[in-house]
Parts: sequence; C-alpha cells; structure tokens
Amino acid sequence: MNNRACVPDSPGYLRRHESALLLVGEIEPEVGSWLRAAGYECSSAADPKRALKALADAPAQLILVGGSESIAGCRALHDDARMGEAWLLAVTDRDDSRGAVAALQAGADDYVQRPFTRTELLARTRAGVRAAQQRSDDTLLRALMVNVPGAIYRSAWHANHTLALISDEIERISGYPPANFIASEKRTLMSIVHPDDREGILARVKHARDLDRPFVLEYRIVRADGEIRWVLDRGQLVKGPGSRLWMDGAIFDITERREAEDALRRREVEAARTEELRASRTRIVEAADAARRKIERDLHDGAQQRLVAMALDVRVARARLAKDPESAGAFLDKLGDELALASAELRELARGIHPAVLTERGLAPAIETLASRATVPVEIVAMPDERLPPVVEATAYFTVSEALTNVAKYANASHATVRVANGDDRLVVEVSDDGVGGAQAGTGSGLAGLADRVGAVDGELVVTSPPGEGTLVRAVLPIQAS
Repeated sequence: MNNRACVPDSPGYLRRHESALLLVGEIEPEVGSWLRAAGYECSSAADPKRALKALADAPAQLILVGGSESIAGCRALHDDARMGEAWLLAVTDRDDSRGAVAALQAGADDYVQRPFTRTELLARTRAGVRAAQQRSDDTLLRALMVNVPGAIYRSAWHANHTLALISDEIERISGYPPANFIASEKRTLMSIVHPDDREGILARVKHARDLDRPFVLEYRIVRADGEIRWVLDRGQLVKGPGSRLWMDGAIFDITERREAEDALRRREVEAARTEELRASRTRIVEAADAARRKIERDLHDGAQQRLVAMALDVRVARARLAKDPESAGAFLDKLGDELALASAELRELARGIHPAVLTERGLAPAIETLASRATVPVEIVAMPDERLPPVVEATAYFTVSEALTNVAKYANASHATVRVANGDDRLVVEVSDDGVGGAQAGTGSGLAGLADRVGAVDGELVVTSPPGEGTLVRAVLPIQAS
C-alpha cells in the first residue's frame, strides 16, 4: 500500500474532508465566529444528548465540550459509537487543574483552558482535526489489514528490507507468522522470494523508483513448508525523512490464477499442435496419394509397357522357333536383354519406395549408397553402429535423401556433409552444404513434406539456410517414440 494513502491531500489520495466541528454546552460566543472565519463548518448542541442526535445525522471531526457539565459530557460522548473517530476537546478553567485531568480521564483527547486566545484555540483545533483524520486513517488501515485478502506491508529498504509493518495474512500466504518478520534482518519479504526471481524484482523496483511510479510484480515465493507459490505485489517506494526509503505495498496469492492461465496456455498449445498434426496427416495422405499415382504412371509407362512388348516378343520367338530355329537365337538374346532392363527398372522403382539395403543391412550402408549416387561429394562424419527401430531408420534415411536431393537441385554446392548420431533416446540427423542458402520448408516443397514425415514420429525438423551461407537440415527423432 502506498503510504501517501495515509496523508490527506496527497497525489493519488481521494477522500471527503468533513472539516466539521460541533460545539457542545456553554461555549464563548466568539468561538463560533473564530472557527467559521478559519474555514470550519460549525454547528452547536446545548447538551450531550442533543449532540449525539446531531452526530447521528452529520458526523464531526472535532467536538468542543464546555460548561459546568463538560466532564460528564465528555464521558457521555466518549462512550457512544456515534462519536466515530472525532477528536474530543474539553474546555476547562485555568485555575482548575483537577478539572483538566478529570476531563482527560473522562475521555477527552485534549483540553484548552479558559481564558484562551483566538490563536490558541485555532492551534488546538487544527491539531485536533489532523489527529481525527489520522485516527480515521488508522482505523481504515486496521480494517484493511484484517479484511483485505492480501498481506499489507511496509518494508524499510534503507535497512536491508526489514519490515516495520505486516498484516496477519502473510502467514496464510507464506506459512511464517507475522511476528517472524517484524524488525527481523533474517526474515524479510526478500528472504522468501524464489532465488531465481530476486534479481528481476530488484531491477524492476529500481526502474519504478527512477520513474517515480508504483510497481506491479508477479513472482514466486518459497513457503515455510517448501511449497512454491505465485504472488502479486503492488506498491511503491516512498522517500522518508533523511535517507529513509520505504516500500509500501500489498501481496496477494495468485497461484490458482497462474495455474489456470498455464492450463489454458497448455490447452491452446495442445489445440494448435493437434491442428498442425491434423494438417500434417492430411498432407501426408495427399503426398502418399501423389506418390502412388506416380508409381502407377511409372509402372504403366515403363515396366508395364516393356513387359507387354516382351510378351509379344515371346510369341514372335515361339513362331520363329517353329519356322526358322536358327534365326530365333539372336531374337532370344534381345529378349533376355529386355528382361534385364525391365528387372533393373523395377528395382529402381522399388528403391524409391523403400530401399532394400536399408531393410537388409541398416542405416549406415543405405546412407553410404545415397552418398555414392549424389551429384556432389558427400562426407559422412558420423553414423550409428547399431540397428535402430525401423520407423526411425526410414525417417532418417528419407531425411538424408530429401536433403541431398535439394542440394543437387537448388544449392549449387561443391560439398555436403552428413552426420547421424544417437544419444539420450534420440537420433540427430544433420545434412549441411556450402551452397547458396535461402532454402525454405514452404508449403508444397520437399522439405515441407519431410517436416510432416518427421513430425509424424514426434520429431522436430529445423532448416537453417541464411542466403549465401549454405544450408543445414537438422532432424531430431525420438527413438522411444517409434
């Protein structure tokens, strides 16, 4: 809480100033005119009974009680709740010292002795009004400290953050009783702040002080039982006399709110991930359909046409054997060559679907085959020795294959490097080149399809390709996810 809230007429402090005075009993006639001339609103009551009725209708900040019954009047007014926080000023005779003491014992806050001057009366009145205002502020502060669901505090930043005031709510928030904090250099608010948050808090409070503004902080505290809680801290640094610097504020436990916000963020991230996974699966299905159609075209236009032609050639060869056996030999040799070409074409087609060397011999030989067929020199700097789960090996193989294909098509590179290493239940695949860079895993590109393939096994694909500095394709594949 900002301590300016306890100082009337200060910036940021709004309140209604009654500045109303009530004169009770026998009071000199000139008193009323003196007070009104000084800017006070004055009303009168003949006795305490009428004064209490007037207070029920309009509260007063200061009540001036005089007359022969001033002591009884002070007692009657002091014991009634309608007095509120009003300051009770008794008028006694100067030659009756016992009367002044009796008035104080009856409940008067102060007294003024007859005869008194205008200056003396106004001085006592101003002091009484200020005291009534302070009493009202103190009552409000006590009510806030009891009822506000936060810990109100005053911390001495000029004395190692020791606490001059802390409300009981700090025990519910921190687990430490308020008595542990007051005037203790060991147990301060900063002592319960999570160590990782202290530096940031000090920097932000200093920034707020430099701007002469209140601060609003959210940070973690460590409770007495070791539990970590989130708090909201609102306050302001306020200069005091000399070199004193106070921090006045209030701390609220916001752990439940933070947990709800974190849960909402997790749901949003999960929803976004689910949507991306759905889109990725759609792209994978579309890519699979396109690949199937390509295989169909390749079979129809290549091996299928060759096999149909060979079937016709077999009939021709059979007819020649019947009519002219000597001429059939060369024709059968040609037919054998065609059969070998068809077989090679089918093997090449099968290699694009799933290379046999990967299934039979593993990842290292399969990638070495890719490197040997690349259009630029490829250096393999690391490769796992052991076999991995089939889906991981296949994903790693096609990552290298697609990356080397992009090197051949777009990179204008002179050299490429392949690194495949496993550890910590994950396989890291990296393909780099010294080409022109600028590669992007945009929609419809081979790298986008590769990202979908990697994402399908809960992996992560990162393409780093600054213009003119080459390209790095890096895939991280969780081995246990396979």
